[in-house]
Amino acid sequence: MLDAHVLVLNRNFQPISVVGVRRAFVMLYLGVARALDREYRQLDFPSWAALSSEFHDETVGTSNRRICIPRVLVLQVYDRVPVGRIRFSRHNIFVRDDHQCQYCGKKLPRKKLNLDHVIPRSRGGKTNWENVVASCFPCNQKKGGHNPQEAGMRLIRKPKRPRWSQIAHPPRMRARYREWLPFLDPVDASYWNAELETDDEAV
Repeated sequence: MLDAHVLVLNRNFQPISVVGVRRAFVMLYLGVARALDREYRQLDFPSWAALSSEFHDETVGTSNRRICIPRVLVLQVYDRVPVGRIRFSRHNIFVRDDHQCQYCGKKLPRKKLNLDHVIPRSRGGKTNWENVVASCFPCNQKKGGHNPQEAGMRLIRKPKRPRWSQIAHPPRMRARYREWLPFLDPVDASYWNAELETDDEAV
């Protein structure tokens, strides 16, 4: 359950980030954010904990009770507007490519995926959305310092910069996180994670 994700909205109900369950509960407990229930009421931690007994959704246990995992939080401290960009990160590349090797098509756990430069860096290839894809280790090794054509390989999808909705709400999560649907639009926003170094001046 602690691997689940929670959508964070600003006070204007715009999506601004996605956080893990631990971070979400810290924000809720400290009063930084409030949980949104099914009737779109904003609840603080005590109210959410009390209401959790009525839900039959995913829960986490504390020393004396079980608390429902909130799917959406609304910030109370400040209104931050989406900054208009998606972080170029390992996580976001894997999400964009649906954790699928872009050469052989196998869907794999992250620990079995690598990043590959379609046009190798040694041949002038850049580190950016349009030239980096998820790749399994065998395909990465087979391709080596060649471009796909030279290695007798073909890309499943041409890499490009993803939309916010692809990152925050990939296809495999749609049914599980139906509570996010009213708030997601194709607005680019930062995703909370580490950012990779890029060759582009502006990503």
